[in-house]
Amino acid sequence: MIKSEPKSILQFMANHYDLLRDLFDIQVKNDIITREALNICLENYDKNIQTQLTEYQILVEQNDDFAFNEPYLILFEFIHQQFKPLLPEEIEHFGQSIRTLFLKIKEGINDDKNILLERIEALSNQIKKFTNAVVNNTKSLLTESKELKANNKKIDYQEKIHKARYLIENYISPLNTILDVNHSQSIYNELLNVSQFSNVKRFDYRDESIRREFEKLYHLLRQVGKDLNTQSVILTNELLPLIERIKTESQYLRGFHHYLNNGNCYKGIEPPRIFVSTRDNIYNRFVYENTKEYFEQFKNEAELIIVEDAQQTNDWLFDKSKYKETLNKNLPVKDFFKWCESSIKQESENFSFDNFFMVTSLLFEDDYEVTVNKQGNKITVSNGESELIMPKLTIKKQEDVSR
Repeated sequence: MIKSEPKSILQFMANHYDLLRDLFDIQVKNDIITREALNICLENYDKNIQTQLTEYQILVEQNDDFAFNEPYLILFEFIHQQFKPLLPEEIEHFGQSIRTLFLKIKEGINDDKNILLERIEALSNQIKKFTNAVVNNTKSLLTESKELKANNKKIDYQEKIHKARYLIENYISPLNTILDVNHSQSIYNELLNVSQFSNVKRFDYRDESIRREFEKLYHLLRQVGKDLNTQSVILTNELLPLIERIKTESQYLRGFHHYLNNGNCYKGIEPPRIFVSTRDNIYNRFVYENTKEYFEQFKNEAELIIVEDAQQTNDWLFDKSKYKETLNKNLPVKDFFKWCESSIKQESENFSFDNFFMVTSLLFEDDYEVTVNKQGNKITVSNGESELIMPKLTIKKQEDVSR
């Protein structure tokens, strides 16, 4: 039992963080902190804190040596994002717990309320632990794979291939199976079953407190589904291709290295050309001949004479200001449409309805007042091919009307 205040423990860890970090690195490397390694570390930092390390249960004794207590070890792994990959069997342990608890919940759904609440809580805790284990495993494997590809430790090609194959067979492929939604025995599929069950029970269970717990479980599983899907994508799109490239690359390099070191064994065998130099131009090499041929086709071309048609066409253009001025001089006009027809024919022999309607647009000017003949008389406008029957309109200036 820890007798010290939590604040004192945290303050102690903050004051001696560098020393604790070195001890953590020793444990990660050797899985244990020997008494000798602990004494050397304490001497390096000139600290006499072994009593506090055991009193706060940061370190626990293991025979004559020491190791980080699991809660502190997990804390340091999380802070430094430095996780030791779990074997698939270790992750599967969470899956087995999830299956067992889920089965117990379904079998005892109508039994004691308190037991059911505790089982739902325990199931939620196991699901969280499983998700954290998968996320940490993926991070650890990705880090280890990138270090293997960089090969900063300059390990032998054969060892590099062996390490890549070891990671695939013992960690990556089994983890991929655990997360494979298409695999009937995957833990991911079991979580989908739990999600469907909790989704139903959060609505139709008779007790409100149980419904709330199923509601929490359902929303937890929704987030877990997103997190696990992300990890599956990392496995499929990043980790597996990276490891496969390491294997392929290392095999090529190892073969080439073997050939260079044992060249005498391959006398008479011409090595393949690794680098083949080529040269290309950005233009066709026959560009001169093609250009010459193109221009020569016009060399003996017959003379072409173009005679312009002297006949000019008089296109009629509607001069609105001119027509409006003429109309104003003739106001009031008792038959507006006939005035439009006669005005166009005075200017152009070719009378068309297109021209006629352009001139009649003066009807909509704000300066004029338009009235319809009270007797309902009609007038006819013709262009030789068609005719229009129009009402007889009188048009006056606005000021004349006001008077």
